[in-house]
Amino acid sequence: MPLKESAFLILSALAAEPTHGYGIMKDVEQQSGGAVRLRPGTLYAVLAELVDGGLIEVDSEEVVQSRLRRNYRLTAPGARQLATEADRRRAAADTAGRRLRTSGLLAGGGAA
Repeated sequence: MPLKESAFLILSALAAEPTHGYGIMKDVEQQSGGAVRLRPGTLYAVLAELVDGGLIEVDSEEVVQSRLRRNYRLTAPGARQLATEADRRRAAADTAGRRLRTSGLLAGGGAA
């Protein structure tokens, strides 16, 4: 099943290294060129889904400024799902690019 964009970007963030929620939010924003900004409620809901699905797990926990900070890491099934999704998205983007190049719509300012 295809991943939602937020889940895809979170898995991608965790492919680099285990990190905590704020680090994931910053990485997602950077990956997307600022187009995706996860709010804490959204982030932690998606993280819970990914943990429940076995795609990520808690790597470590620490107390920082009297608050519990969880670091998450990608699991082997999560890495496989990320790779599958990256391939799917790449193939779809390649198809769109080919169609645009052969359509002439971008070159001559075709129909809007």
